[in-house]
Amino acid sequence: MEVINAIGRRKSAVARVYVSEGTGKITINKRDITQYFPSAILQYVVKQPMLLLDVAEKYDIKVNLDGGGFTGQSQALRLAIARALVKINAEDKKNLKDHGFLTRDSREVERKKPGQPKARRRFQFSKR
Repeated sequence: MEVINAIGRRKSAVARVYVSEGTGKITINKRDITQYFPSAILQYVVKQPMLLLDVAEKYDIKVNLDGGGFTGQSQALRLAIARALVKINAEDKKNLKDHGFLTRDSREVERKKPGQPKARRRFQFSKR
């Protein structure tokens, strides 16, 4: 099997994934997943598509993660892994889609408007 690549985005985080056959090792920015995401919840979020298809120990994954925070990065990585798994085996697409792993969450931060402290917050109104 050759190396399969895919991309996933969430908020301002971008995950580029390279999947090859191996033993289930996930390397993020040249660090192990347990070092990069110390939280067990975020590690679980990243591994969800592989656990669903029972291929967690079958592929080695190399990741370039850029931008955003921990949560956005983990969800971008989950999307990228799901897309790569579909490239490997197209029959898994329906199962992944039913669990929502192939849907790109398009919510972005709304920009700050001039004359206001935040995007929607206004300065306090004074009647007198």
